[in-house]
Amino acid sequence: MVTTTKQRAASTKAEISSKIKEDQHSLVSDMLYRIRECNTPIPRDVIEFCVDGKTLGKVTPNLAKLLCSYSDKETESPVFQLTTKEGDKSVSTSPSRRILTLGEEAGTTCISRTNAIMSVMEQLRDDGFISGWRDELYPIAEGFYDEPLLLIERAAVPFVGGLEYGVHINGIVVVPSNKDGDDITTKMWMARRSKTKSKYPGMLDHIVAGGQPANMGLMENVIKECMEEAGIPDELVRKGIQPAGAISYETYVVPRNNRQGEKDDQIGVVSRAVMFCYDLTLPDGFVPKVVDGEVDHFFLWTMDEVMECMGKAYNDPMKPNCYVVVIDYLMRKGYVSPETPGYLDVLRELRSGYCC
Repeated sequence: MVTTTKQRAASTKAEISSKIKEDQHSLVSDMLYRIRECNTPIPRDVIEFCVDGKTLGKVTPNLAKLLCSYSDKETESPVFQLTTKEGDKSVSTSPSRRILTLGEEAGTTCISRTNAIMSVMEQLRDDGFISGWRDELYPIAEGFYDEPLLLIERAAVPFVGGLEYGVHINGIVVVPSNKDGDDITTKMWMARRSKTKSKYPGMLDHIVAGGQPANMGLMENVIKECMEEAGIPDELVRKGIQPAGAISYETYVVPRNNRQGEKDDQIGVVSRAVMFCYDLTLPDGFVPKVVDGEVDHFFLWTMDEVMECMGKAYNDPMKPNCYVVVIDYLMRKGYVSPETPGYLDVLRELRSGYCC
């Protein structure tokens, strides 16, 4: 049987279509793998950390007992205490009824609570439980727009299971892909983290990202971080920045320095995060520069390279939570077809944590 040119063209088209579908399936599978790296199961017996009747965090029973074993260095009185939702001080009740709260010695103001908790966290740092101390205070509240009930050292936030907020910026460059300029190519700026970083040294990262400190607006923080981390001038940021939503995740981890002893005795923490996402379009030809030493160098990637690094076996991966923000960008910009099985799973799991 003679195959016509038309039949050969149809066969080639079908093969290309099949390859595209296969690539999309693989990409979605890889995306879910990367998202789930940031969303590990939380122990069922976690205890709520509550202040003034408001839930501020989640802690494991082992961590709650550890916190309660420390006293304020000045007053020598316990700062944390275990109680029940009804107010009974007994610790023999079911874990589902117990809460961790602050004792009377912590006071009732944001400042007094901050000082009392700081005393405990400094002791935990000195005893080797907390590493990567930053001397940055983070607000702890029931939600992002609520007044903070206390402030806490950034490195200590997971030790009360509080929500951590941050800003992550996708650095985008759009360039013509032909001489006529009627087609464009999108690229993304990436960074290599400094090898001296306390967390994820040497791994790939966003062009700019940072935690959201107390007493600072989101855009104010974006502008500050862009200058401090990548030398991007204020005027370029304001011209090219676009808010792009938020993602959230929740994970359980046993810090490396807390892994001694039997598994049931280890001190694990619940890390909860909400990250505000921004797209920053930068001029073709602008090159970010290392300023504060948190980054080793910057480089441009094509979007094909960005998607390639999603692979489970990719040997030079990004910092885990950066994947989640980049995946959100790829989904928003249509790099994945909604007809691909798993598409809705990706959308849902991008906000697996408590987003408020």
